[in-house]
Amino acid sequence: MEFRKIFDTIPDKFDKYRPRYSKELFDALTEYAKIGPGVDVLEIGPGTGQATDPVLNTGCNYNAIELGEHLYEKMKEKYGKYGNFHIVNDDFITHDFKNRKFDMIYSATTIQWIPEEIAFSKTYDLLKPGGTLAMMLTVSDYKSANEPLYNDIQKVYDEYFKPETKYEHGGFRYDNAPAYGYVDFEKREFYGKREMTTDEYVSFCQTHCDHMVIPEPYNTQFFEGLRNAVTNHGGKVIFNDTYVLYLTKKRGIM
Repeated sequence: MEFRKIFDTIPDKFDKYRPRYSKELFDALTEYAKIGPGVDVLEIGPGTGQATDPVLNTGCNYNAIELGEHLYEKMKEKYGKYGNFHIVNDDFITHDFKNRKFDMIYSATTIQWIPEEIAFSKTYDLLKPGGTLAMMLTVSDYKSANEPLYNDIQKVYDEYFKPETKYEHGGFRYDNAPAYGYVDFEKREFYGKREMTTDEYVSFCQTHCDHMVIPEPYNTQFFEGLRNAVTNHGGKVIFNDTYVLYLTKKRGIM
């Protein structure tokens, strides 16, 4: 199974444990892109709505395209009652949007799964002149809050983290957008904190794509190792999160 499809096997766990983004990030995005009623927005790969509510609740014309069938059904279950909510179950790479154009296209840790030349070229074509492309992700740090715990968790990784398939993504260059015609590229950062119990932390780790493909006996040993490490350090993990927002625009009408 492709890594970009593996989350579709755990829609409920994905919905419960994947992190959201800060209010400050969405306030900045809403102001920057002037999101509101009458504004056409497309979210690429919304998952189960980790970055959906703040945009949908502006009253914009919200559209989404989701590859996973079960994630798509979860999105309809959560948001189908909203009159401004529209979603299709298809692959962004191959989907024919006909003549649709959008004022903003955004992605929350999803666009990196698309080859760069397709991601930037296709979003550029789908945007109206002057439209916004927004890309966000979370950088999580749990070392600074408890370095001894961090070190013990790393020992578990060293010994038992042996996924069947190696995760080789990560080469997506967000700052390459200008090479595809985008202008006014910028990066903004916002900050937050999460605190998890032992069970929450283990469940959260079970939603990482490369963690989901650890075979037995390493799978059991790995997650038991994580559980023991956190339990031995007080039963909680604190994440200091940095929410990264990349913004860029399609050239306006000259």
